[in-house]
Parts: sequence; C-alpha cells; structure tokens
Amino acid sequence: MRTAPRIAAILVLLCTPAWADSAGPAPKPGNGASARQNISGFFSHFPFEGGEAIYRGVCQGCHMPGAVGAMGAGAYPALARDGNLETGAYPVMIVLKGQKAMPGLGMQLDDQQVADVVNYVRSHFGNRFRDKVTAADVKAMR
Repeated sequence: MRTAPRIAAILVLLCTPAWADSAGPAPKPGNGASARQNISGFFSHFPFEGGEAIYRGVCQGCHMPGAVGAMGAGAYPALARDGNLETGAYPVMIVLKGQKAMPGLGMQLDDQQVADVVNYVRSHFGNRFRDKVTAADVKAMR
C-alpha cells in the first residue's frame, strides 16, 4: 500500500469517532450505504443522514461538540461563530477536498450529505447564515 493512502486512512480514523458510541442514530437498514462505496473501494460511504448526524458522527471528533475546536496533536479550528463560513462555497470545498490536517471527505459523503452538514454548521454554533447550499451546488464543485 502506498504511503499517501495509509496516511489518509489514519487521518479519517483519528478524526471519526466510533459510529456506535456517540454518532447519533444508527444507520437505517436498507439505506444503500454498502452499495455507495467510492470508485476506489478503499473508503466506504459514511451512513449518516442529516446535517446534525453527520456533524456528530464525522466532524465533532476533531472540531468538538459545540464546534469549539481543539489543540493538541493537531490544530482543529473552531467552527462556532466563524466568519469564514459566510460563503457556502468555502466550507463545501474544505469538506470535499480537505485542508491542512483535515482530510477531504468527498469520497465518503455524497452531494446531499455535504450540503446537509455544511448547512448545519452554517446555521448552528452561533453561525446565522441563512442561504442554503444544495446538492446541485456541491455536485458542480466536485
């Protein structure tokens, strides 16, 4: 296995809490999650539905509950009251492609999931951005 895929896999595992522990509701049976693996077959699709469930199951492991961020082995920025989220395209690209220590999650999240989690973060944690990102917006940015 090449080094880059190993590092990416480790980062995803480190930034994702165990699904059964605190991730919110379990995946719904028959939601097609197992059929929605990415083309490489290396990463599977995250089974969470809805912005809050995706944040809790994927994002809060690094960005913390309340989106306050963390410092330690890495720097995980706070998303609470974050003016960088004003334009929806910015967080969409970060979620899809990653930045610095955050791995891109575009292969684990479908267009609707990306839109849902971006809209959730932009409208919670002291953020009050009202315009919505759509799945079509995310698809156009991939």
